[in-house]
Amino acid sequence: MNADTQFQALRLLQTSPQLNQREIAQALGVSLGTANYCLKALLDKGWIKMQNFMGSKNKLAYSYLLTPQGISEKAELTTRFLQRKVAEYEKLHAEIAVLTTEAEAHSGVLA
Repeated sequence: MNADTQFQALRLLQTSPQLNQREIAQALGVSLGTANYCLKALLDKGWIKMQNFMGSKNKLAYSYLLTPQGISEKAELTTRFLQRKVAEYEKLHAEIAVLTTEAEAHSGVLA
């Protein structure tokens, strides 16, 4: 499974543990099946746990809570995600500078 999807799922669940799988899928921009697969993988790894809402009349009402291991893994995923995004930003920034220079050179020729 994609590390970015796991990271985004952990971020989402940390702030909104009450979301159902359909809402999680929508928030992550993935199919319901992919969200189910992701949640199952996070459960299997011990990064999240499911907790039934006490007193809920809806038998399917669960919350997804990050475990201490999940919080630790989220911190590591956050660091790696940030490093990738900074590298992408720097590469894009350099490409924009080159394209700007090229555009300025061509606009002088056409003017």
